[in-house]
Amino acid sequence: MELPPLLSRLVLLFLLLTLFLSSFPSSKAAATTTTRTTQNRMPGFVFTRTRGKCTPQFWSSGKEAWPRMVPQESTVSKVFGSRVNEMYGSDLTLLEATVRNYDEENGYPRLLKQASAALLNSYARKGFPYSAWEIKTLVIQALVSEEAANLQAQLFSIANEDCD
Repeated sequence: MELPPLLSRLVLLFLLLTLFLSSFPSSKAAATTTTRTTQNRMPGFVFTRTRGKCTPQFWSSGKEAWPRMVPQESTVSKVFGSRVNEMYGSDLTLLEATVRNYDEENGYPRLLKQASAALLNSYARKGFPYSAWEIKTLVIQALVSEEAANLQAQLFSIANEDCD
């Protein structure tokens, strides 16, 4: 039995939101650890966090070697599967996906750009909130509509911006 389009979108949105919210630490121990590290800093110094070590722009800059599991020459169709091949073609590489400047309103290219960076982060960064298989699955699921692609691209973007 197929769900009505609005209901299936709501279910997908609920699942994505649940997955996103479950990636945040909720234990009291995590809060205590954060408080302790904050208290151990020297007074008078402002803590600033350098962002951008996980963004698509960072990965396309060549500042860090790519994980061996996904070389720069890997095509998105080989990495994400045949469904992606239909959308983006068979010869687009991961490096090209991270380099391109896409129209911000078009969800499908944004999804590919952020998902490529998220995949690299899943292999290269301990504690990244998504595993490689989750990213690949979420990409395939987000291809159902441009709205779903935009939402998933935003979730990947948040994870990419917040990682170390």
